[in-house]
Amino acid sequence: MTKLSVNINKVATLRNARGGNNPNVLSFALDCESYGADGITVHPRPDERHIRRSDVLELSPRLRTELNIEGYPDERFMELVLSVRPNQVTLVPDSPDQITSNHGWDVKGRFDELCPIIDTLRGANIRTSIFVDADNEAVEWAAKTGTDRIELYTEPYAALYPEDREEAIKPYLEAAKKARTLGLGLNAGHDLSLQNLRYFHEQIPWTDEVSIGHALICDALYLGIAETINRYKQCLL
Repeated sequence: MTKLSVNINKVATLRNARGGNNPNVLSFALDCESYGADGITVHPRPDERHIRRSDVLELSPRLRTELNIEGYPDERFMELVLSVRPNQVTLVPDSPDQITSNHGWDVKGRFDELCPIIDTLRGANIRTSIFVDADNEAVEWAAKTGTDRIELYTEPYAALYPEDREEAIKPYLEAAKKARTLGLGLNAGHDLSLQNLRYFHEQIPWTDEVSIGHALICDALYLGIAETINRYKQCLL
């Protein structure tokens, strides 16, 4: 079964816009779990413009499902994840000023940098995932790092989907097959939505996990969070 991890960064963004603690990030995460989410994803950035370090420390002992922490593996990020020891760490190549993740790792070019990070995380019994483009060479080099999984960056799929879904899925299907032959687990995320998620899952049903935030929170404004999570879960059946 493909798991749904709800990215709650946007909830923290809304809270931070006014100060205080409304909406309450912890309460929202726990509600997501009660409504059927299989995990919670957070992406603490250095400027703490949405999820804060304190949020991560508060969430970790209270979640009943899985905690996935995304981020660029600088010294401060590694210190945080090694203290919290989430179920999964997803390594992304974001620069500090990026609005959102918009490309995968150049795994070959940064192989010597990634390998010791993967070793450290796996030594702490943390499942690892590397954020990559739908590119077979990137998948092959990711496997060489010793990572447990990859996460396919799906924005190009989402962008082309309305025009030609068969063409949109092709590189993802190839990369997913390559990952499976190499023994890698498979995650996916970025711009997946109620419009394109079902087809993605139908074509790549062995996907382990999808991480969805922006579209899911936008849908929740109209549908409510309980109904929204239910609809996303229906796409993964």
